[in-house]
Parts: sequence; C-alpha cells; structure tokens
Amino acid sequence: MELELAAARLAELGHSTRLAIFRILVKAGGQGLSVGDIQQQLDIPGSTLSHHLARMIKVDLLQQQRDGRTLYCQLQFEVVESLLGYLYAECCTADGQPLLAVNKIDSAARC
Repeated sequence: MELELAAARLAELGHSTRLAIFRILVKAGGQGLSVGDIQQQLDIPGSTLSHHLARMIKVDLLQQQRDGRTLYCQLQFEVVESLLGYLYAECCTADGQPLLAVNKIDSAARC
C-alpha cells in the first residue's frame, strides 16, 4: 500500500460521522446494513449520510449493493486489514529486526 492511499483512507476515518459509520459496519459484519438502518442508528439526514458514504466508497473502505429498492453498505474488511497491516508493517524494526509479529486477521475471527 502506498503512503498516499493509506493517508487518504485514514483521513476519511478521521471524521466523527464516518468513524461512526465504520464502527456500525464493523458490528454488522460481512452482510453489512441498509443505508436506512445506518441512517436510523446515526439519526442524520439522508443527504448527509450519502455524502459521507460516498467519501468512504471513493477510498474503497466500503462498497454498496442494491437489492431491489434497498441499498446495502458493506465494509471492505480486506481493505481495512491491509491498512492495519501497512500501519504495523515495520513495528519495532528500528534495528532491522521485527520484535512483534503482526498477523493478518483471520477472516473466521471476524463476526
């Protein structure tokens, strides 16, 4: 992962509403939630939610799928894991030897 991409993803999570969306979608797991359910939990206008979702989609933190008239949002767990891996990739390697082994999150360990 490139530094600029990691920075862009972290910047989008640096807003309280988008971080709240992220946390809601983490709790929902792989099946995600409808936009309506997210809006109800956050109690914000639909236009505001759409703005924040679009910003998260732009950096691939989430994806949307339509089922009839319902639009579902799903967190891109692989992207999040890659971002976390990038952040920890050189943990404790000041002398060139890693002191901490950072393992990829097992998909079975997720919800």
